[in-house]
Amino acid sequence: MVLLVTSASGANGSGYGKLLAFDADGKVLGPFSEDARIIDPRGLAVDGSLLFLNSGSDRILALDGKARVVRETSVMPGLNPGGGNFGPDGRYYVGLRAARTIMAFAPTLDGSGEAVLPTAVVPFPRGFAFGQDGTLFLASGIGPGGEGDNTILAFGPEWRINPSWKVQDPDLSPLDLTIAPNGNVVVSGEHPFGDPNAVTTVREYDRSNGRLVRVLAPDRGLGFRKPRGLRFGSDGKLYCVAQDEVVVFDFATGESLGPVVRLPGLNGQAVIFFG
Repeated sequence: MVLLVTSASGANGSGYGKLLAFDADGKVLGPFSEDARIIDPRGLAVDGSLLFLNSGSDRILALDGKARVVRETSVMPGLNPGGGNFGPDGRYYVGLRAARTIMAFAPTLDGSGEAVLPTAVVPFPRGFAFGQDGTLFLASGIGPGGEGDNTILAFGPEWRINPSWKVQDPDLSPLDLTIAPNGNVVVSGEHPFGDPNAVTTVREYDRSNGRLVRVLAPDRGLGFRKPRGLRFGSDGKLYCVAQDEVVVFDFATGESLGPVVRLPGLNGQAVIFFG
């Protein structure tokens, strides 16, 4: 089992542009795969023995445990994929950065994808995940150019917005979203977005109504700049990748356990355990 982190490059961050692997002690093992189709990697998800990865080369790849690409879509110009998660119907869902929507693909990655939400459904998508009852939670944040808003939408049956689920949190500025083991919505963020002195936190919202439950923050002195990718481990702990580290939280207590990985310039976008 290795910890994998997508390190952004190009317009998305001055990182390594690789899918990096780390051991249990946080030691850098190097790129998980050197396949040339992996460019500016973004979202990650696991389905059985396969790792699904969104590539900045406008395609989606599936890798096996030996880091070999065993499935792939064709190149889809303009796809510009962001994060990825599997839905309750078994399809692989991908956030589209430029189109500002979400598209679903068969896990075989053959055929074309289906846009499940309207184009530009939010000004700037910042992560999504499916709740335990199938609700799709989509974070809307601020884009690099300052466009956007700070909110989270909930989509129920037939992709209709649930008006009874509403976040009212003036300090919300989401960068990624995941679902906790208790079913609540968990968001990483910095407020104000892009400010050198932004306050960076992980925030938990009630799955039934969007009420802010609590705020998790790392120990003082830890950089924790630009916190993005969120993932719960099999141990129930929450892992959050940031600019220079991957920070671990004991989600049960809310305690920050410090960094499991330190790597200057990591600029991580997504984190996951695989193998």
